[in-house]
Amino acid sequence: MKKGSWGDDPELLMENSDHGVIRAMRLQEMGVPSTTTYRRCGPGGPWTRLLPGIVLLFNAPPTREQQIAAAMLYGGETALLTGGEACRAYGLRNVPDTGDEIHLLVPHERKLHNQGFVVVERTQRMPRTATRGGRPLAEVTRATLDVCRRQTEIRPVRALMSEVVQREYSSFERLSRELAHGSQRGSAVPRHVLAELATGQESIAEIDARRVWARSGLPEPMWNKKLYNAAGEYVAKPDAWFDKVALAWEVDSLSFHLKVVDGFDRTLARNGRYAAAGVLVLQTLPSRLRTEPDKVVAELLAAHAAAEARARPDVRIAG
Repeated sequence: MKKGSWGDDPELLMENSDHGVIRAMRLQEMGVPSTTTYRRCGPGGPWTRLLPGIVLLFNAPPTREQQIAAAMLYGGETALLTGGEACRAYGLRNVPDTGDEIHLLVPHERKLHNQGFVVVERTQRMPRTATRGGRPLAEVTRATLDVCRRQTEIRPVRALMSEVVQREYSSFERLSRELAHGSQRGSAVPRHVLAELATGQESIAEIDARRVWARSGLPEPMWNKKLYNAAGEYVAKPDAWFDKVALAWEVDSLSFHLKVVDGFDRTLARNGRYAAAGVLVLQTLPSRLRTEPDKVVAELLAAHAAAEARARPDVRIAG
């Protein structure tokens, strides 16, 4: 391309950019003098300098996708997107708020440093790579723990790690293994959450349910055990099961338990099996465990008393 020809075809620069983001070196290769780039990125100019050597071909605040594009260009070919943005790219919903931060992993020998909204982590354990939307991502277990290690509050870590396990993006075993072999900096909170998950609780809602139960004074139920009727037929897998009085407690949440579009029909079918087996069931919305814990405790006590007052049906937990 001849010097200056880029000015005759403004779309040419866009075609060579990533969402309007381009390296200054690439601009120079296309005939844009470095002095022109510097001037156009100056006050009142039509372009914006996002990161060292990285230019946005607009004079406007960058979109999130443009920030990600800039981060990836800054990181270069060996960089992987990890942390919160990688988790969002995988489709996870309960990702902690990481502000403007975009977290990159690069090989340890790279001499690259944090810059602006980009957090660079040099590592000797580069993970396997997945691709989403054309972006190279750290595999989901590593990406999850990379964001969790940077959190100081337990609740958002519980929410994300529970979702990852419940939706089968990863497993308790893989998370534990990665946490044991990875950086120990910031590992206290995810270790605490893994210890909770190790008790068999399958979601953040069930962790909240355990806290509500502890306030009730009732005997501890069995958590997430399969229930069968007198004929040995499967009934359900209640979140909590008070075996002595045959009371099932279900913390019903579409976010964690229903993975198909006919989830409502499955819930009705489950409740029908409970009724046929003579099981009393208490259903609680997960949000109420946090917003109305005292009311839920009262409902749990009343349901337990009602179950205790009637003859126990012939149902059992496997094993």
